[in-house]
Amino acid sequence: MQLISDEYKKVLETTHENNPSWGSTGNAWAQNIITLTEGLKSQDVLDYGCGKGHLARQLPFKINQYDPCIPKHSELPKPAKLVVCLDVMEHIEPENIDNVLDHIKSLTISLAFFVISTVPAKQVLSDGRNAHLVVEGAEWWLSKLWPRFEVYNFNNTPNALIVSAGNKEVAMNARLKALQSKS
Repeated sequence: MQLISDEYKKVLETTHENNPSWGSTGNAWAQNIITLTEGLKSQDVLDYGCGKGHLARQLPFKINQYDPCIPKHSELPKPAKLVVCLDVMEHIEPENIDNVLDHIKSLTISLAFFVISTVPAKQVLSDGRNAHLVVEGAEWWLSKLWPRFEVYNFNNTPNALIVSAGNKEVAMNARLKALQSKS
């Protein structure tokens, strides 16, 4: 399963090297992540597409980080109770979107939290392309998420889609357990 092409990986590595602020939006979501961990009663978090690790520095606990373009975070990650994917999906090569979503699904034990930009980026990549390779609306993204996740809620803002989604198997087991307890 290909998650990123070698050519695109090189472009992103160069972009990271040349642009100190590239990959630094995760810290804006720190309080949301803290709230989600409190709800899950677990600090088992994977930041999928962590960039330079800004989110991890804003949290009062250690998290796992994965980004194939950052050497110290490029090792394939282990599953986590909470997988966060903040401003990442729009940067994925279109032909790899399904593979990346399947990968995130396989890593999500309980909950996934996505922030997906739905507008073109202000930044360009080192090869001159717009940094957002995939610019699609909420309906398109939700059609990709629904088959893989139990979408609990979403907020379609003017610039982004924000989604909380669960592992379908865990959600189904919880519903079955609730039904059995009512019997």
